[in-house]
Amino acid sequence: MKAMVLNKIVDLRTEKEPLVLTELPIPVPGEKEVLLKVSTCGVCHTELDEIEGRTPPSIFPVVLGHQVVGTVVEMGEKAKQFKTGDRVGVAWIFSACGKCEFCLHGQENLCPEFKATGQDANGGYAEYMTVPEAFAYSIPKIFNNSEAAPLLCAGAIGYRSLRLANPEDGQNLGLTGFGASAHLVLMMVKHKYPNTKIFVFARSEKEREFAGELGAVWAGDTDDTAPEQMNAIIDTTPVWKPVVAALANLKPGGRLVINAIRKEEIDKDYLLKLDYPKHLWLEKEIKSVANVARKDVREFLEIAAEIPIKPEYQEYPLEEANRALIELKERKIRGAKVLIIGE
Repeated sequence: MKAMVLNKIVDLRTEKEPLVLTELPIPVPGEKEVLLKVSTCGVCHTELDEIEGRTPPSIFPVVLGHQVVGTVVEMGEKAKQFKTGDRVGVAWIFSACGKCEFCLHGQENLCPEFKATGQDANGGYAEYMTVPEAFAYSIPKIFNNSEAAPLLCAGAIGYRSLRLANPEDGQNLGLTGFGASAHLVLMMVKHKYPNTKIFVFARSEKEREFAGELGAVWAGDTDDTAPEQMNAIIDTTPVWKPVVAALANLKPGGRLVINAIRKEEIDKDYLLKLDYPKHLWLEKEIKSVANVARKDVREFLEIAAEIPIKPEYQEYPLEEANRALIELKERKIRGAKVLIIGE
């Protein structure tokens, strides 16, 4: 099978083709796994972090990709959940132990043995992949393959972020950064909280224009002061500066939810500008998002089908995965990026 493989950590400022088109054996499913013929795979900012070593894979070589849509073509001996021909999706959570206190309470995202798709196990930048059947999800018929792929990470993690932000209808919500996840959150909010005003903070003028097209009442730069203060803000950026700026835009008692797997070191000195009375006093709070649980993925797919949420996306053939990644690095973004791999 064809796969785009990452063999080592590279610096994308100088290396523009980090993935190598490679011929690999088709994997064999374990006894409780299914083998998927991959149709599409979303491209995520986390893959930039993997490639450049900020959140490095635990194995090399590795096939990236954790927003996977495919068809079941083979099942392990004890796999009973799906049948051949079923269309399923795979998200960031590849597996968890199932026995710890977190798993037993539906918080597999916090499991100490959490494994990530495309980081701790081969993912969807390939023609085939295997996954434990308990961590695969039926895809609603309303979505085509390219629409479904971004829902599995950008959508599911956005849904978890919104739950943690816990806004009430009519309150002000801020979104810092406006990529694949934030644009899906905005669509969700417009449906679930019709009286909520959405304010967007983004560096890119194109992203700000896109936010306005989708219904944001205001869009400014990440360190701008909004015309009104927020009850909650969801930050999806990889840097520190917007965190401090967002805190200044929160109302007393407001909550900042940071939806990022890590923050870059390039602007960590910006934290020195943190002013306790201005940024944190009056019971403001900060909460991080860690991965997704299976419940997040299942619930979001149901909600997305009900609304329905149809992501904006750009398509690329598998062989052009490097181009998609570099464009993402250079913030050439409108919605989500999706690799087309099979039928």
